[in-house]
Amino acid sequence: MTPQSDEALDVLRGVWNGQGQSKAELDDACGPKKVCKNMVNVGFDGMAGPDGDLRAAWRARLQREGKLSTEAGSIRDLVFGSREAN
Repeated sequence: MTPQSDEALDVLRGVWNGQGQSKAELDDACGPKKVCKNMVNVGFDGMAGPDGDLRAAWRARLQREGKLSTEAGSIRDLVFGSREAN
């Protein structure tokens, strides 16, 4: 487990203890779960086509969907919008 998940479990345990529930009940409800093995072969490799260029494949898809911007911009523009629009 990560430190963040340990912290989250501590918080949940505190809430459950405040409600009169035990650590065992929390562990039963939120304990380690089985990892899905079906995701092993999931990826974007088939999208790249015969040339194997995944970046070009994504650009082509975004362009087909009208989502490709040719304007250079900053992260700030993505978050807050273009400065010219303000």
